[in-house]
Amino acid sequence: MSGIKLFEEKKIRTEWNSEEEDWYFSVVDIIAVLTNSPRPRKYWNALKTKLREEGSQLSQDVGQLKLQAADGKYYLTDVLNTKGVLRLIQSIPSPKAEPFKIWLAQIGSERLDEIADPQKAIDRGIQLYRAKGYTAGWISERLKAIEIRKQLTDEWRSKGIESSLEFAILTDEMTKAWSGMSIKQYKNLKNLKKENLRDNMTNIELTLNQLAEVMTTAISKTTNPKNFEENKTVAKRGGNIAKNTRLNIEKELGKSVISPLNAKDKERLEIKNNDYDGD
Repeated sequence: MSGIKLFEEKKIRTEWNSEEEDWYFSVVDIIAVLTNSPRPRKYWNALKTKLREEGSQLSQDVGQLKLQAADGKYYLTDVLNTKGVLRLIQSIPSPKAEPFKIWLAQIGSERLDEIADPQKAIDRGIQLYRAKGYTAGWISERLKAIEIRKQLTDEWRSKGIESSLEFAILTDEMTKAWSGMSIKQYKNLKNLKKENLRDNMTNIELTLNQLAEVMTTAISKTTNPKNFEENKTVAKRGGNIAKNTRLNIEKELGKSVISPLNAKDKERLEIKNNDYDGD
């Protein structure tokens, strides 16, 4: 979910990361707001070099996302999550620092409200998916998947997993274990590009993915992995449990449950009775 946020009438490009449940912000746009520099990209390149030379954690936290530029095209753009932006503000002397922190808090206030009252998040999710045309049964399954995913990401964070790259690698390992495909291969099967894979899964696929995530969370709590490599092993173990379930289901059905269906055919994502026509 990407978009434009306004701070004092100036545009800041953002994107919501559903895996980490956090906003990412264009660094160049923030630099432009805080410094009023006519060349914010040059300012950022100089600051980034300085931070790197100082060994700052902030330089390691910078990610890249394809965001839309003024010419309408999408380019890889340096981004930081909310925590990273707060660190960035500390590195830039600016009278707008405090107003910007307040603005940043307001951006996240909706999410904080949902944490305090989870029903708000549920209601917002239902409205969003209904507006997109998903069926009631599929929506119910998807909302459960969102909560299960949050429990897993919270568990990973408690084990020291922080960067978006680490989240992506662990998710990929788990997905490969249960589905037999990397996330990239899975998205190619469904003819997806930037779309969220889970929003394009059938309810059977969602259920298997939930099982992989639940078991990964449970195994992590039991075995208490100490480093990233141990977390990868746990992710594979959780995925393998779901793989065994998938194989049993496919034996019963006589066909694969890994489906090329995507959200362009939302009615068929909710597989009912004998209407599954997978290969």
